[in-house]
Amino acid sequence: MSIIKQVAKDEWRFWHRTKLAATIIVIGTLLTIFSAIVNTITMQQAQHERTHLQHTSESRFVDQPDRHPHRMVHYGHYVFRTPTPLSIIEPGVDAFTGTAIFLEGHRQNSAMFSDQRQGSGMTRFSSLTPSFLLQVLVPLFIIMIGYASVTREKEAGTLNIMLTQGVNLWHLLMGKYLALVSCGLLMLLPLILAASWASINGESLLASGAFVSGYVLYILIWSAIVLTVSTLNAKSSVSFAVLVSVWIALCILLPRIGSSSAASIAPAQGKLEADFAVAEQLRKLGDGHNAADPAFDQLKKNLLAQYKVDKVEDLPVNFRGAVAEFSEKKLTQLLNEFAEKRMHDELTQTQIARQFGWMTPATALRSFSMMIAGTSLETHHRFLREAETLRYDFVQSLNEVHRDKLQYQVDMDRSKDSHANKAARVDASNWQMLSSFNFQPETASTRLWQSLPYFFQLLFWATFVGLLLRIAVRNIR
Repeated sequence: MSIIKQVAKDEWRFWHRTKLAATIIVIGTLLTIFSAIVNTITMQQAQHERTHLQHTSESRFVDQPDRHPHRMVHYGHYVFRTPTPLSIIEPGVDAFTGTAIFLEGHRQNSAMFSDQRQGSGMTRFSSLTPSFLLQVLVPLFIIMIGYASVTREKEAGTLNIMLTQGVNLWHLLMGKYLALVSCGLLMLLPLILAASWASINGESLLASGAFVSGYVLYILIWSAIVLTVSTLNAKSSVSFAVLVSVWIALCILLPRIGSSSAASIAPAQGKLEADFAVAEQLRKLGDGHNAADPAFDQLKKNLLAQYKVDKVEDLPVNFRGAVAEFSEKKLTQLLNEFAEKRMHDELTQTQIARQFGWMTPATALRSFSMMIAGTSLETHHRFLREAETLRYDFVQSLNEVHRDKLQYQVDMDRSKDSHANKAARVDASNWQMLSSFNFQPETASTRLWQSLPYFFQLLFWATFVGLLLRIAVRNIR
């Protein structure tokens, strides 16, 4: 162990003398610190802003004056998804999917106000989040620092001297590996501090610890990759060229190929095509604003038979409200079928892309990171489903008010004059039925369970690189 420590100290002394290596370490550490601070401030502001907007939207809805109940159906309501504590490190899909939805009758609106749609067209390169730095740039920094770890000794002839003097090759390599890992962990320190801050702000210690462990394993993998390539090659220039090529392939090309392949293997229906398909099906359901639409003839017959009357005017309920309630139920069932199909297609593509984690540790870590942070596509889909449940409940509650608390004839005459219009309004106390919306990520245990396949991908990479290192050592001997 003393030899391993001595070799690690010698590596650090060499990096201290080499201005390039020292500069890279400082730049890498400062970048991760800066990105962690900026992203923390941004997410904290977003959380406070969205919480405030959620309360404001709810209070404005319930504070509306006396109105016709169907006016309130179209007045609508906003719901917002607040960032998870660990999103200060891993924003995940949140920057692309939108964080607010306008809920109203007869429609399922898309989530809006995503950062990337309002930002530049450079996608992930338009914002240096801590997760992006650690997944993509820190491996490059480790390469630039350690590409000559072993080749330097070969070129100087000191490797053979140390081996002939009885220095164990594995001890030598483990000392250099320890130095590389410690360098990577130094750049990982801001993430550890940010994860601790997330725990203080409500995140589970279990989730924060697992999150950090995934990134530590990633640093171990890339340090081993750098050491293996440096061990396999005789010249530093060749080692550097190979490592940069490996980095481009693993961190840039393969993740992109994974996304493109997923879109080709499991193509999804385009938005315009889906909207036309929905509109075509909706026309068959009838117009819920028109109680005389032939689509509601059977409903009319059933109500007349149920209450044993001959005319809708004699019904104890408002037929127009009953039509609105019936129409919304059928419409929601249809919209949910299309929404579930769209989400299934999106998830299928995502799961295909995630399988590229067996081909690149960058994809494995990104999938693991988003699952633990609660910023994955599955979490976004749950947000859409919970928002839709709230939408349907408050719209149907208003339709029930329309049906039970407003007389049919008064409703029909509301456009005659101002007095008739006022008579067709219901008391504002009916708006109190709106439920609060407070979206929360899955429990820590659920997120850990969902992240296990991607943790196994990282373990596979650690094992694979370890085997490559053993082969490299045999070649030296």
